[in-house]
Amino acid sequence: MSAYVAGVGMTRFGKSGPAYPALVAEAVGAALADAGMSYDDVQRAAAGYVFQPSAAGQRALYDVGLTGIPVVNVNNNCATGSTALLLAREWVESGLCDVALAVGFEQMAKDAIARSANGVSTIDRHLDAISQRGIADAPVTAQFFGHAAEEHMRRHGTTAEQLASVAVKNHEHSTRNPLAQFREPYSLDRVLGDKPVHGPLTRSQCSPMSNGAAAAVVVSERVVRHRGLTAQAVEIAAQSLVTDTTSSFETGSMIDVVGAPMTRRAVDDVFGRAGIGIDDVDVIELHDCFSINEIISYEALGLCPEGKGGVLAESGATTYGGRWVVNPSGGLISKGHPLGATGLAQCAELTWQLRGQAGERQVPGARWGLAHNLGLGGACVVTLYSAP
Repeated sequence: MSAYVAGVGMTRFGKSGPAYPALVAEAVGAALADAGMSYDDVQRAAAGYVFQPSAAGQRALYDVGLTGIPVVNVNNNCATGSTALLLAREWVESGLCDVALAVGFEQMAKDAIARSANGVSTIDRHLDAISQRGIADAPVTAQFFGHAAEEHMRRHGTTAEQLASVAVKNHEHSTRNPLAQFREPYSLDRVLGDKPVHGPLTRSQCSPMSNGAAAAVVVSERVVRHRGLTAQAVEIAAQSLVTDTTSSFETGSMIDVVGAPMTRRAVDDVFGRAGIGIDDVDVIELHDCFSINEIISYEALGLCPEGKGGVLAESGATTYGGRWVVNPSGGLISKGHPLGATGLAQCAELTWQLRGQAGERQVPGARWGLAHNLGLGGACVVTLYSAP
């Protein structure tokens, strides 16, 4: 049985905003309106977040409706939103329900991304990989990806300009997105000259602290037919959730530690299930938490050979007029990254793209969309969507 995204919604991402129940109410209300449904139609809900307290999903959804449905709280670090979507898809595909809601949200305190390495216990294996390099006075995730950037530069000749070109592209894309946290273009010189964070990474190459919510209504083929949603329902053609194996840690490579092996396994699974390849994909939303991760993900997803991600980044192949449009939303760097909402914001963007509803940022003729959502600790979700 197939599962379809019938409705999507999201708030504007930003550094401030209302409390998370209001964010959820806005995103869920938009998704239900998009699907032409009410909350009474929803039979199960998966609510994803990282920094809110236990059972925050219930608290958030109680302001939407008190219908007694099962609400499952999800926390898979930065891959939380896509993991909530995966649960909703599995419920529908298994026949457990016909209408499921996936929602992700976050209100991020300042220490959420500034905490020291000593305050984190869930990524001890990852910390071991940088312990010999020394723990710096920087957000621990920036240290992971900063070291990965230095390794990529050392091994493959990737330049600081190539890293910065990812941020230039994504900041330019976000000028077309009214829901993005940042909406102004950045020049290459501005990115390179921004405040240093760790290694070659500057502030404008890092995803910001963000608040926001995003939601998707996932339905069965029976609902698509009976409610006349054929023209707008985007099929979840294939989806894969993987976690770390020994391959993430046995090489000592920071590129492996930050998730490249997970990405390769997940995308291979997805394309194997769908019977297509990366050359068939038109538009991609990938997890550019830092500029280097977009480059690493180009290689792991198969857009280019290993070591050539920097060359691809500055070639123009991943923007409008190129081979693919990657992160038309502005990506995490510029659209924002409220951790629990990110995967569902990717779903919303690709749904709009595949319906032809993305406005100024529309990718012409988009038929296949790919989402890549990564969380250290670790989880990677890759999702393939096909147009109505």
